[in-house]
Amino acid sequence: MVEKRDIVKCIILSIVTCGIYGLFWFIKLTDDTNTVAGIPDGTSGVTALVLTLVTCGIYGWFWAWKQGEKMDQITGTSNNGIIYILLQVFGLGIIAYAIMQDNLNKNA
Repeated sequence: MVEKRDIVKCIILSIVTCGIYGLFWFIKLTDDTNTVAGIPDGTSGVTALVLTLVTCGIYGWFWAWKQGEKMDQITGTSNNGIIYILLQVFGLGIIAYAIMQDNLNKNA
């Protein structure tokens, strides 16, 4: 079951908690995207977070690309991966999270 999340609340909580809620949101986005896309064996949110931390954020770019591919599959669009990577590279990952959450909320 995928929970619909209030995007504004998630952004505010991420800012107020100095990014700690953002880590939780990252995990939930990954797991929920796997569920909605029908990929039960996909990389779990915890694994993706650990790999991102261990690689000093480099895996986060790969994660953004893969999330984009999954979102393309869910929404029937294309090139979400490029948008998510660019947002991550320019330090605007929270906007990518918001776009992903919006897509998940619409398709949950």
